[in-house]
Amino acid sequence: MVRTATPGASDTDVLAHAEAENRIVVTFDKDFGELAFRSRLRISCGVILFRITPRSPGFVANLAVKAFRTRNDWTGHFSVIEEHRIRMIPLPDFPQ
Repeated sequence: MVRTATPGASDTDVLAHAEAENRIVVTFDKDFGELAFRSRLRISCGVILFRITPRSPGFVANLAVKAFRTRNDWTGHFSVIEEHRIRMIPLPDFPQ
């Protein structure tokens, strides 16, 4: 978990770390969409943005578990998880 291992890391560093370790970034930070599409970073790790109002930790955990059980193709996508839907957009330059 980058938040505890390297607090204060830039978003670009977080993406580089995820890419190097073949991990997926899970975040509430909308800036990752900007990095992925406007800056056209060449990443394949996948980014999952939770675009919800976190009513409680349990609400977020339940929504995450439900979403992660429904799909296994997060890599190579910028995904947005909302309360009642999931949107997935292929990352630029990622071979589909």
